[in-house]
Amino acid sequence: MPSAMFLAVQHDCGPMDKSAGTGPKSEEKREKMKRTLLKDWKSRLSYFLQNSSSPGKPKTSKKSKQQTFTKPSPEEAQLWSEAFDELLASKYGLAAFRAFLKSEFCEENIEFWLACEDFKKTKSPQKLSSKAKKIYTDFIEKEAPKEINIDFQTKTLIAQNIQEATSGCFTTAQKRVYSLMENNSYPRFLESEFYQDLCKKPQITTEPHAT
Repeated sequence: MPSAMFLAVQHDCGPMDKSAGTGPKSEEKREKMKRTLLKDWKSRLSYFLQNSSSPGKPKTSKKSKQQTFTKPSPEEAQLWSEAFDELLASKYGLAAFRAFLKSEFCEENIEFWLACEDFKKTKSPQKLSSKAKKIYTDFIEKEAPKEINIDFQTKTLIAQNIQEATSGCFTTAQKRVYSLMENNSYPRFLESEFYQDLCKKPQITTEPHAT
């Protein structure tokens, strides 16, 4: 995919930048780009389902691991619309949401949230410290490779907290990123064609009885 596409999209996963152009041609170009991304969504989802693993844990090729990613029934998929937590609690739903965020160029939000969930479960002080520094380097500091969109004050507080890392180092930032996803990306995911297809019940065709 042309790298120019990635440069054209803002990093905060919000609505597309209005300054990018409002003419018919600009709108048509954005729609064409979006269709191209969504067309590739299913292949991305397949990739995530096969390669998803908890942060900090080695990937496994066991068939039992991959078999946990079974396509949900329409009823199960519909549960995801009841609450954002329902979506995140489903392995398939989480993978689908990650693929969706990737299509919007802001998968760093869910990756940061997952890294924080793993961080909070860490018991060893040594591991806690090393993980805190890695999360800061990957997501928080200026020009970080996966920099998330949080305010300067929160970043400064985190920089101070990781000097003596505790499980609550990233609580404020995680809550803000969660809120950002819940209020912006999650509603768009529920409106997506891919999610709507998952919720559709298969049509039962009945053949006419022979007379």
